[in-house]
Amino acid sequence: MAVRGDFRDDPFLARLADQEPSAWFNPAVTTTAAGLVASELSSDIVDDAAARLERFAPWIAQAFPETGDARGVIESPLHAAPDMQRELGLTAGRLLLKRDDVLPVSGSIKARGGVHEVLEYAESLVMEAGLLPSPAEVGESTNRAAENDTDTVQSLTPGLTVAGHEDEVAGITDYRVFSSDPFRELMAEHRVVVGSTGNLGLSIGITAAALGLQATVHMSTHAQAWKKELLRSLGVEVVEHSTDYTAAVEAGRKAAQADPTTHFVDDEHSVSLFAGYAVAGRRLARQLANQEITVDVDHPLFVYLPCGIGGAPGGVAYGLKLEFGDAVHCVFAEPTAAPCMMLGVYTGLHDEISVAELGLDTHTVADGLAVGRPSGFVGRRMQGLIEGYYTVADQRMKDLVKALYATEGILAEPSAAAALDGPQWITTDADYRQRMNLTDQRLQNATHIAWLTGGGMVPEEIQRSYLA
Repeated sequence: MAVRGDFRDDPFLARLADQEPSAWFNPAVTTTAAGLVASELSSDIVDDAAARLERFAPWIAQAFPETGDARGVIESPLHAAPDMQRELGLTAGRLLLKRDDVLPVSGSIKARGGVHEVLEYAESLVMEAGLLPSPAEVGESTNRAAENDTDTVQSLTPGLTVAGHEDEVAGITDYRVFSSDPFRELMAEHRVVVGSTGNLGLSIGITAAALGLQATVHMSTHAQAWKKELLRSLGVEVVEHSTDYTAAVEAGRKAAQADPTTHFVDDEHSVSLFAGYAVAGRRLARQLANQEITVDVDHPLFVYLPCGIGGAPGGVAYGLKLEFGDAVHCVFAEPTAAPCMMLGVYTGLHDEISVAELGLDTHTVADGLAVGRPSGFVGRRMQGLIEGYYTVADQRMKDLVKALYATEGILAEPSAAAALDGPQWITTDADYRQRMNLTDQRLQNATHIAWLTGGGMVPEEIQRSYLA
């Protein structure tokens, strides 16, 4: 429904404007088959991204030693959280944590899409320059690369130790050549630009610096100072804007358009980012299988994903739907001060409406989710596949951070902790449960995954301040 004018005529929008924690389960959600067709996206983009990450694995292992045991696969563990489950009062099913807060390279979910897009850009540059043949020219099969990638991930539960993975994939050039002088000299002539609230900027800047690319990150002054300082320490240019995230993105876009040697990472519309995030779906499927956890209609999977502009959770959700179909239920979590994706989908206006129209200023402790206008790309393409949205107040996120640390010894960012509030909305919304045929028995068999999206790079003193 398109809404303009006096939003208080709509009780739900009035609650959002009052920053009252709320949930909305989309009555227009469709079957996975219909939703995938409506998205107009091809699963080929996920195969391509998985293959590219496999090609770059030797270089990643060399450039980021923390990925050495995993042979250059950037992946996070998945494990149960029984004490946190009891703290949440979740009595049916099981709670698992997807630990993207310790994801290598940048310590957040943004390492998935951000690293992939920078690698794709770097690969395109060297192929255009004739320094490397294309994958097709060396006869590489993207399916074979994707299989190797997921075989590696099989042993990433609960830790990151990998066994039985060959150093080289047959027929693929050793991408450690990206560390050689000719490649770095080429990289030095090019720049990547991105607008970010923080974590995407970290993943882009860190990867670009490792390759020798120049990088500029446009950030709102609301972004945390330590993230800006870290980027600058790597030689990344940080441009601050006194306005919100959307303005920072637009400034980055305009700067990139003026220079043909510059690539703009468009968090609102990038298929490359989206595809990089989507690879998580097949990797999670392998992890669940490795733990002998069944996922089907009678054993549903609920995944709670913190959402800012929507690219990361949208991509992950797409990958999950490709793997699990109607058995997976994807739900987005947003701060009460910035429920942009929920607002866009609820009104049908997507990126044509901002939370500012509700009088909200996006000031939130969840800085990575402080976005006023959602991605129209994600909102329109994924609206039939995302079942629900809920909002979390700042104080609730702080309480969840403390509870997670007290029960599991995990210190995540407030934005990541927002994922933990999801099960309560699922289990208490009778209308949604009835509509989706979620019987008591199915909920008893359910698996709930809280996707902890960030926190690993946060300086210790700031982490400790979360517990004050």
